[in-house]
Amino acid sequence: MKRLSLLTVVLFTPLLLLAKTTTVYHTSDTHGFFFPRNGVGGFAALESVLKKGPKNYLLLDSGDFANGTVETGTSKGLKAVQIMNKMGYDATTLGNHEFDFKAANFPAIVAALDFPMLAANFFEEGTQKYPPHISPYTIITRNGVKFAIIGLGNRTPTNPANGYYFSKPLVALENALNEIEKQNPDVVIVLAHDSIADDKHGAHSYLADIAKQFGGRVNIVMGGHAHKIVQNRNLNGILFVESGCYVDFVSKVTVETDDKTGKFVAAKSEIIPLIVAKVGEDKAMKKYVESLREPNVDTTLGYTTEILSKRPVKDDQLDAPLNDWVADLMAQYAGTRIAIHNNGGTRVDMPQGPITKRDLIDVHPFENTVTVVTVDGQFLKNFVKKGFAPRSIFTYAGLQINYKKDKKGNIKDIEVFLDGKPIENKKKYVIATNTYIAGGGSEGGLFAQIPAEQKKQVGPKSIRDLMEDALKQGKVSAPQTGRIKQVD
Repeated sequence: MKRLSLLTVVLFTPLLLLAKTTTVYHTSDTHGFFFPRNGVGGFAALESVLKKGPKNYLLLDSGDFANGTVETGTSKGLKAVQIMNKMGYDATTLGNHEFDFKAANFPAIVAALDFPMLAANFFEEGTQKYPPHISPYTIITRNGVKFAIIGLGNRTPTNPANGYYFSKPLVALENALNEIEKQNPDVVIVLAHDSIADDKHGAHSYLADIAKQFGGRVNIVMGGHAHKIVQNRNLNGILFVESGCYVDFVSKVTVETDDKTGKFVAAKSEIIPLIVAKVGEDKAMKKYVESLREPNVDTTLGYTTEILSKRPVKDDQLDAPLNDWVADLMAQYAGTRIAIHNNGGTRVDMPQGPITKRDLIDVHPFENTVTVVTVDGQFLKNFVKKGFAPRSIFTYAGLQINYKKDKKGNIKDIEVFLDGKPIENKKKYVIATNTYIAGGGSEGGLFAQIPAEQKKQVGPKSIRDLMEDALKQGKVSAPQTGRIKQVD
């Protein structure tokens, strides 16, 4: 047995030596979170990880870097570009929030990048060509390995992409592969701002179709958008990776290639939490990041008695304290009995204790005001039901929503009440919501069917203004939840 073991080692050792490993780091949905929060995250911590790890790595990002904090908001995304340039990213793709500052501001963001933005499915309407500074793919040789990286941009921008259009992503991927395969790459990576783990709309993700249609041609798919973590998910020989959000994590992908042929052999991933106490912070990067800090936003506006969570706090309820609070503020400001808040509009929890303007912008970075809309009961019930996709993507003031679950855990038998009475199909109801949803943005698509004369802006105050006013009136506590509740 000892001789056999030794012979086995001798025979297989040359095979092991034929393998080369190269590291690819991945982030997504950084949203301008330059600094650590509660001891976690930030680009100085990320830089510390990169410097301590293997050399000759690739650093890739799946988009949504342009907006989400006061630094990105006031600079219209350019401070995010500055920090990514400083970090030495190799490529990114087009996220939906790259259009937060309207299509007119988009070219300035892309032009300022020192590395390519990749979007094989994104074109100018006039020329039907790729916009300036945007490419379908890039080819980078790193550590002696020839990487082909193809980008697929998100097709639902937060603001209209006037002057641009999106093609079907899988068609765009096929076209890009046909071109790059002529250049004989060793490893093919798809960089997408979409998620294989997106359960927001209960819809099939096209990323899974990459595995069905392009097995053997694509090696790794790096996604985002859903703020999920996906590691070592292999479909038809393709590794799928997603890295969470807000620079709280980085994915480290180890790519193995044949040392003789250079061709892809295998890949595996691990998620690295950027806990400052464990990974440290690079001093030079921390100094640079601090130079980008926006002034005059860190004074205390008021206090909370507890954390206001943006996620449900009870298993049988789908509403959350922070979202309930925002919905109530809109209803009070508009003088309506019903308000609708899109949960995606609140990005992080409201912390406990002193609250600053920075905190409010982190919670709600958008400039939404409040709109009043008149709808009938049938519309309201349809909207509530469509909002279960499969989890509730909205929170409501004034309404009580009861639901049941079948044996598979699917939501069914949704009932909507106002003052304990069922909503009536033909009765008119006045509701408050934010301007984005009222205009039919994203998940508020049903509101696009409502005539403009049935919509009216309430006043000049933004939702952040309402939160600030509430904080100045006294300490804020989490409202009781249970507005969207499972019943037997």
